[in-house]
Amino acid sequence: MFATTLSFENLHNHGELFANMLRARRETFIVRAQWDLPEANGMEYDQYDTPASRWVVVHDETGHVLASNRLTPTTAKCGIYSYMIRDAQRGLLDTIPSNLLYDEAPVADDIWESSRLFVAHDVPAGIRRKVHARLIKEIATASRGFGARICLTLLAANWPRWAGRVGVDMTAMGPVMVIDGIENQVVAMNFAKQFH
Repeated sequence: MFATTLSFENLHNHGELFANMLRARRETFIVRAQWDLPEANGMEYDQYDTPASRWVVVHDETGHVLASNRLTPTTAKCGIYSYMIRDAQRGLLDTIPSNLLYDEAPVADDIWESSRLFVAHDVPAGIRRKVHARLIKEIATASRGFGARICLTLLAANWPRWAGRVGVDMTAMGPVMVIDGIENQVVAMNFAKQFH
């Protein structure tokens, strides 16, 4: 099992990995979850897949994607968009309620957003936890490398069951909300302790 953090600057060094990740996102979010998202050439994408973002990909030696996540600085701007959680709060996204946070969405160099987190459907049950833990570990490593002490993420509200298992200090940042029939909640993953 390998982990690679992709950026627009290094995509050329990793063959089809970025395209494979977007294909796996399509399978996860459009085909299986039936979310209404943009797609082209068998790949899912949105307005947050810009040069400001990074993508953490857990994969095998052939480039088959096991899990992935997108990291976007909360300082990012692209047209009217910034980052998904903030844009939802600002009422720019009709698929996510605007009351998803207790407070105003932060904009700071040391706070990033984690989005589009998934473990691929074809990862065997016997290694799903290991793959998920590796993804979270790599998100922490990548985030620290960018100078982020916190990552905000919109997760299934069952996160308290597994947060301790993957070794990340997590705090609820908003109420539990039902989105597409699933209870979700914005959570802050605090990596500040890992800086020491």
